Amino acid sequence: MTTAFVLSGGGSLGAAQVGGLVALTEAGIRPDLIVGCSAGAMNGAWLAGWSDDAGVRALAAVWRGLSRTTVFPARPMTGLLGLLGRRRYLVPYSGLRKLLTENLRFGRLEDAPIPLAVVATDVLSGRDVRLCEGDAVRAILASTAVPGVFPPVRVGGREFIDGGLVNNTPISHAVALGADTVWVLPTGYSCALPKVPATVLGMALYGLTLALNQRLAVDVEHYQNVVDLRVAPPLCAERISPADFSNADELIRRAYDSTRQWLASSQQPTTAGQLAVLRTHSGPDAVSMLSPRGSPRPLSA
Repeated sequence: MTTAFVLSGGGSLGAAQVGGLVALTEAGIRPDLIVGCSAGAMNGAWLAGWSDDAGVRALAAVWRGLSRTTVFPARPMTGLLGLLGRRRYLVPYSGLRKLLTENLRFGRLEDAPIPLAVVATDVLSGRDVRLCEGDAVRAILASTAVPGVFPPVRVGGREFIDGGLVNNTPISHAVALGADTVWVLPTGYSCALPKVPATVLGMALYGLTLALNQRLAVDVEHYQNVVDLRVAPPLCAERISPADFSNADELIRRAYDSTRQWLASSQQPTTAGQLAVLRTHSGPDAVSMLSPRGSPRPLSA
């Protein structure tokens, strides 16, 4: 039996994924395979490099220390050239590359202690591609290259952008790699922002995560009878933009609490109907709407 963790993208909301990983680790649930996309590719690569519980706690510490300028370093001239059509991006990936280079514990994907695959989108074909070999930093940069924000990344003679554009929660790739049990950790999305994001970056990431979140229930419906599929409850990250890294501690704590509650109350595979309720809820965290056996409670007025 092969157990896979599938980690979706979501910008700064990837911090919530870390809280879920801590809860799963404490419950003794560990992966034989990790498949990640965008922010989930970063988290998955970190997790794949550690063989003990200290790894996920160290990952939480990294997220708590991140800032927007760490991941999206301001380069006014680069941004101006991008707006003028002289470049294809607004922000260089130098900050993210430095973060990955300093923290990854392996140089190539195939050398990860826990088998790892990251998903990116081929620019020309528009299809999602599973990367399992080659330079790890470059593959993760490709998976996180939000179009127009970061530059496309060339891997093996092809140019790639953010995998979330096509397959943000790559359950299909975990199944293709032979997983029998799949634990999905969504990042959630900004479901109740008090105002429209004020920057190009904030709006781009918000729009991307909002659109991609809607596919999750569709994928669950497709795969729930193919594998033992368990989807941790996604957070409703009120007031938090996916470009805002200042709320990592709150997201980690909330996701940790909700995932622990979910593990204690329900071990039944998540159904698409349950996720349809979860993804339309805009109040407290979605787990609060589940009965002890995982059935959705009715929405209150």
